[in-house]
Amino acid sequence: MASINDWTERRTSRRAGNGFRLTAAGVVFFVASFAGPPAALAQPGASGALVQSERATFRWVAFGTGLEYPWSLAFLPDGRMLVTERPGRLRIVGKDGKVEARAVDGVPKVAATGQGGLLDVALHPRFAENGLIYLSLAAGGTDGAGTEVVRARLTSTANAARLNDVQTVFRMAQRTSRSVHFGSRLVFDAQGFLYITLGDRGDMQRAQRLDDHAGSVIRLHDDGRVPADNPFVKTPGARAEKFTLGNRNMQGAAIHPTTGELWTHEHGPQGGDEVNVMRAGRNYGWPLITYGANYVTGTRIGEGTSRAGMEQPVTYWVPSIAPSGMAFYQGAAFAGWKGNLLVGALRGQALHRLELEGEKVVREERLLQDQVGRIRDVRVGPDGLVYLLTDERAGRIVRLEPAAKQ
Repeated sequence: MASINDWTERRTSRRAGNGFRLTAAGVVFFVASFAGPPAALAQPGASGALVQSERATFRWVAFGTGLEYPWSLAFLPDGRMLVTERPGRLRIVGKDGKVEARAVDGVPKVAATGQGGLLDVALHPRFAENGLIYLSLAAGGTDGAGTEVVRARLTSTANAARLNDVQTVFRMAQRTSRSVHFGSRLVFDAQGFLYITLGDRGDMQRAQRLDDHAGSVIRLHDDGRVPADNPFVKTPGARAEKFTLGNRNMQGAAIHPTTGELWTHEHGPQGGDEVNVMRAGRNYGWPLITYGANYVTGTRIGEGTSRAGMEQPVTYWVPSIAPSGMAFYQGAAFAGWKGNLLVGALRGQALHRLELEGEKVVREERLLQDQVGRIRDVRVGPDGLVYLLTDERAGRIVRLEPAAKQ
């Protein structure tokens, strides 16, 4: 059965007023008071009131509008942006926030069902030289759907842009008809290794299997080859691509600016969303340990919250915020946020700012609560400003700009 987070992937709701009723016949009904997007979202180009954060004063501005369920954003060297739309389109957004009317040609067909579709986009570390971009997507077939990653060369003219030389660099083994928990974020580290986050595809036991890609981080060379030092390369029966196991559904990933390590966050079930530091060969516990509980009943999952040999999260949320998108802030525009971790929330409809001391969260601030909608992605631009994507049929890019105190 899908979790609360899975359900909120598909519907916008406010936490207060949402619940569940279990009848004697065992049929679940949602008891919900649905609320639409804030009024400001109905006005293209609208901006919010001055926001006084604990360490910054800013406004949010509707920067790019008219995007259908945007999922990810990447900045091109010329100042434009690439934005994926989950139904299967790749858009170019100009430096002025104008969305080009014609989508990029040559994008592979996606299985746009449930949480699936066109997901993350990332530039090759040497994009300026080779023009390569990477896309993660839910790909369909006669045996169901699974997460795949392709790379292609982006070419652009005054009239159109298209993808050429499209190649599949990763294909998840064992597709399924389930339409949840595809992951999937793409991150390159300083050595040029590509990390791919994968969900458990709604089948929790798969996350503990070394012979299965589900519920893990994948680590590859940029062309899809398996690095010789991957942790399970010499383990009989294991998938050599695997870097971790025991993860549920990771929809946020970023490289720590100081340590160079990969950090991710993942959806818990009913509670238990986590932030983790991903290390080679480590087991992050799902579904044997979790801070979440079973859907509807609230009963315990697995063995509890800890087990020898399994990792503990940096932090977790109970109740769930349904996290999506994550970035470390290193810009100059918000000096008071330097080194902070910014996490978007779908169910929580907020931006969470986490102050860190090493791998410990020492303070958390919730920003923009119910102001801009369900936050799908969080990015820091080359200009040091913060860019958010809203997960709506009429989605948009929201930009955070510093403002003088009034």
